[in-house]
Amino acid sequence: MGDGTGMSVQAVVQQELACVLDNLGVGVFALDLHERIIWANSASLTLLSCSAAEIVGRSLGTLIHSGARQVPPPRAPDEDTEVAIALPGDWTWLVRGDGSPLRVRCFALPVAPGAGNGIRLLAFGTGEESPGPGPAGPSSSSATRTLSEPDRLRLLADTTAQLIYNIDVDDSLRKVVKLLLPRFADWAVIDLITETGEVHRSLVLHAGSDGLSVREDLQGPMPPVPASSPMPLSKALRGVSSALAGPKTYAGPADSAVAVAQRKLFAVTGIETAAIAPVKGPSEVLGAITLGRTAAEEPFMPADLDLLENIGRRIGIALENARHYQRQRQVAATMQRYLLPQLPQLTGVEMTARYIPAPDASHVGGDWYDAFPLPNGDTALVVGDVVGHDLEAAAGMAQLRNMLRAYTWAQDGPPHHTVQRLDQAMGHITDVSMATLVLARLEATPSGGRALNWTNAGHPPPLLLDPAGRTRFLGDGKGILLGTCGTRPRPQGHVQLHPGSTILFYTDGLIESRRQPLDAGLQRLKNDAADLRHRQLDDLVDHLLVRSRPADNDDDVAVLAIRIPTNP
Repeated sequence: MGDGTGMSVQAVVQQELACVLDNLGVGVFALDLHERIIWANSASLTLLSCSAAEIVGRSLGTLIHSGARQVPPPRAPDEDTEVAIALPGDWTWLVRGDGSPLRVRCFALPVAPGAGNGIRLLAFGTGEESPGPGPAGPSSSSATRTLSEPDRLRLLADTTAQLIYNIDVDDSLRKVVKLLLPRFADWAVIDLITETGEVHRSLVLHAGSDGLSVREDLQGPMPPVPASSPMPLSKALRGVSSALAGPKTYAGPADSAVAVAQRKLFAVTGIETAAIAPVKGPSEVLGAITLGRTAAEEPFMPADLDLLENIGRRIGIALENARHYQRQRQVAATMQRYLLPQLPQLTGVEMTARYIPAPDASHVGGDWYDAFPLPNGDTALVVGDVVGHDLEAAAGMAQLRNMLRAYTWAQDGPPHHTVQRLDQAMGHITDVSMATLVLARLEATPSGGRALNWTNAGHPPPLLLDPAGRTRFLGDGKGILLGTCGTRPRPQGHVQLHPGSTILFYTDGLIESRRQPLDAGLQRLKNDAADLRHRQLDDLVDHLLVRSRPADNDDDVAVLAIRIPTNP
């Protein structure tokens, strides 16, 4: 009975010891003589996100992440001692069940010689909870810097979301960098190549104890990129390759001024390990992104470099698109600046005009106004809109405007004849497929007054404010838009303009809304004009642009207004 009771107590003790090991806050592997895992506690399975069936029976070496140094095996007992010597903590990277790396610190647990048929124990943890002697563990952020595969995919998705809908490059870069700091690094540096080929250190951001801060003192112009330098930043800026680096990388003789600048960066920031990758668009290299960590025991891994390359590509696509946007907008703005005319000075007539470009470069270029004197002393007034919202629409507008000017001057006839001829010729000698416009002729009457003749090719009707304060749209002279190859004669409208009358020509950007019908926009313009009729002509137009233009309208707007003063 005593023997049986003794065996029972020993079994209970063994079970209790196994339970203690299983509930430790660190991972524990039991290894056989061939370094195979024959047992794993619950903490190890939790840390590695896997089951016992996926671990037990595997060699320890198969759990080491590619690119990481091997874990020294627990030592055999020293000949002069009775227990194995505990290893100092060794930092390495193990592979989680999803393939992502886990940075751990490993220790051998002392085992009496010959115990358990040579079984040895290896403990590991992610930082401060690691047992045994050795240097202090990494900061509390180190565990969060090891991203699982789902975390990496989420980070890439978040990066794309910050870039895809934002045309402000500086704002986009700051938002992307904030996704990376301090989660993934302590420092982020972005060097961009300007359109003239110069390198500019555009952003240096630090994640410190007080939050994120911009180091403007480290930003600014950079030296030229050497054509053949093998240094990591130089190669990244040439789009050759990405690389891991540290202060020792730039400790030798500098091969260029870029290397000197990079050495200074490491010295000032205290970066001990860095990942550097190109920022590449579909057709050009646009710069480089550098992430830095200040703890030497937190090195970047090859998988981190792959992630940074993906982020660099996304930044490059967004940056190249933004530059294309700016070029397109600049060309369109230059074209419009030269095409929108200086208004003629007329005796007895006030005239003003406004053009507001669309906020989006893809919605620019189609609207225009024009006013010019005719051979007999009359004045031509035009407002139009080429169908389409891009640079081609702006170019088409230029063609149509110049043709209309030439026909109006050469024919010197009624507007509906001029527009009919323009419609017939447009498809043969321009790239414009469709357009709308109003062509009007302001005439001096024998009695000394003014009259307006006009034709409307599918355009919103002009608005008349009469001297009594009444408002009405000039619906006469309404015909189909240009480009429909219509052969029917175009109609013409006529109205006498009494002193105090105001005529407003405009494009649909002033009235159209995605949330309301066109009639609602026309009525709003009519009501606003009636409320503002006593203002000076310039003030009237400026206030209408604020009050009448729908908030959701992203089109460009052209407005041309004339007034017959009561006291010319």
